[in-house]
Amino acid sequence: MAAAWADVRERVKAFVEERVYPAEPVLDHGDPAEAKAVLAGLMAEAKAAGLWALGHPKHIGGQGMPFLDYVHVNEVIGRSQHAMVALGTHSLQDSLMLDRYAAPEWREKYLLPLVAGDIFPSFAMTEPDIASSDPTQLQTTATLEGDQWVIRGRKWFTTGAAGAAYTTVMCRTEGDDAPPHAAFSMIVVPTDTQGYTIVRDTPVLGLRHGLSGHYEVAYDDVRVPAANLLGPRGQGFAIAQMRLGPGRIFHCMRWLGQASRAFDLMCRRLHERVAGGERLADKQLMQKFVFDSAAEIQAARLLTLDAAAKIDAGSDARVEIGLIKVVGAKMVHDVIDRAVQVFGAKGLTDDTPLSIMYRHAREARIYDGPDEVHVTSVGKRLLRAYAGNGPGWDFGAA
Repeated sequence: MAAAWADVRERVKAFVEERVYPAEPVLDHGDPAEAKAVLAGLMAEAKAAGLWALGHPKHIGGQGMPFLDYVHVNEVIGRSQHAMVALGTHSLQDSLMLDRYAAPEWREKYLLPLVAGDIFPSFAMTEPDIASSDPTQLQTTATLEGDQWVIRGRKWFTTGAAGAAYTTVMCRTEGDDAPPHAAFSMIVVPTDTQGYTIVRDTPVLGLRHGLSGHYEVAYDDVRVPAANLLGPRGQGFAIAQMRLGPGRIFHCMRWLGQASRAFDLMCRRLHERVAGGERLADKQLMQKFVFDSAAEIQAARLLTLDAAAKIDAGSDARVEIGLIKVVGAKMVHDVIDRAVQVFGAKGLTDDTPLSIMYRHAREARIYDGPDEVHVTSVGKRLLRAYAGNGPGWDFGAA
């Protein structure tokens, strides 16, 4: 008997392959106005097909797909970087955060339009010249003056800031006497607020993405009402962890989608190309490419589904999430790298999607915490389980 999510997954996969893939040349390289219109058309098609905002809760306008079911669907959404927006899943982390923590005013102003795709969110944490692997070093501050927060600082890699209605800003609100992880808060800043200035669209490995780009933003005495505080004061890191845990699951599943697409392209290319009088598919070295890629994809997939199941059961799954972040990032890079190698010179061009996919794959080892931080964190957690004749780590535990 097919799982409840299987039909939806197939319908989403067909939509991505039949509707989003053909639009990628315009979305990646076309005129920005034309790309925006094409994307709006895809969003309308997804709504008409009943595929919009699948993972968002029903009470905020989504379809309420259970977390584990949505994890499976997110895998095929990941086959194209544009499918997240086309299917209304790009805002899920932000809508859940607003739903749980936002004041009534911001729920009314932003939440339903966000889920409907009428507005776009952005999130500001990373700062220039500050090691994001230690976010307690963040320098952006917010000072409460009367009934207003006054924000001063600079952020970058604020994805989508140019087209966003608001940015959720992580900033220091407490004094030096506060514990480092209780010194920061999140504040909602409308992007049309005076003093909110976009400095530049930061190219990433040569890629610029217009409205969905990674922006550097200056906060020069930005004043917003005290009610713009998102959640309790000083609890920014706790809110961020709530956001990042499921978010890393979604990232890993999308990486699996990218790797699966690269695997498809590689295997078809191996059947098409002839060298030395035989198909590339008949060469043992190329068969090893296929074997290694299949094994890595499935290993990362099972690790990710295990982490998702533990989160769904109420665990913070810190070890499991750390494992999949590192394993998944390496997997997606290596699989796409092999596909590029099989395509040869063509794989380096924009004649295939592999060039852009490869550059995005390299990002995966840095964002949401560099791999080295996750390796260290997981290693320490596992070793603590054995300290002082502790019980050890049971890999089969529920």
